[in-house]
Amino acid sequence: MGRSPCCEKAHTNKGAWTKEEDEKLISYIKAHGEGCWRSLPKAAGLLRCGKSCRLRWINYLRPDLKRGNFTAAEDELIIKLHGLLGNKWSLIAGRLPGRTDNEIKNYWNTTIKRKLLGRGLDPQTHRPIELITNPFATLKQQDVSMAQDCTTVAKVINFSSDDGSSSSTDLNLDLSISLPYHPSAEVSVATTSQYFVLQSRFNPS
Repeated sequence: MGRSPCCEKAHTNKGAWTKEEDEKLISYIKAHGEGCWRSLPKAAGLLRCGKSCRLRWINYLRPDLKRGNFTAAEDELIIKLHGLLGNKWSLIAGRLPGRTDNEIKNYWNTTIKRKLLGRGLDPQTHRPIELITNPFATLKQQDVSMAQDCTTVAKVINFSSDDGSSSSTDLNLDLSISLPYHPSAEVSVATTSQYFVLQSRFNPS
């Protein structure tokens, strides 16, 4: 058998709360605390369901609610918390005293998302949009630098003497050197007793 609803909807008021209802709810909670929301409406003399009383208190009537615009510090805290918690607004609200989960959610969708986009960041991943749309954008320059470094090494190492005879008899001629692989570049380096070959091939973006 399922759990019965917290109230009989046919016998409860709907729509906007009146000033008198607000005063009854505030007066009861000040005297008795929040307690059980299922039984609170009847005890407080309200023709409302427990859920309606709870939301009215949490979102509008509790005395520690902050009024007015979010501060810059709150903006940055929301961004950091969203990066860690995602769209878990209740958890985020628990770390911003005086703010409600619904208030933070609305503020995120109307204001902070635009702020992150203005910074070039994706609102969901908090990563630079450029890296999401073109993940190899930063790798290309790294590949060029890697190839230049290897070319410099090749010029410095002298594998043969002036008369053409090998001067590296103490080297392991079977030695091969490979660089870390990533999808945007294939780099291979091979050595022999006569020459050092560097081959680098870059894939088009």
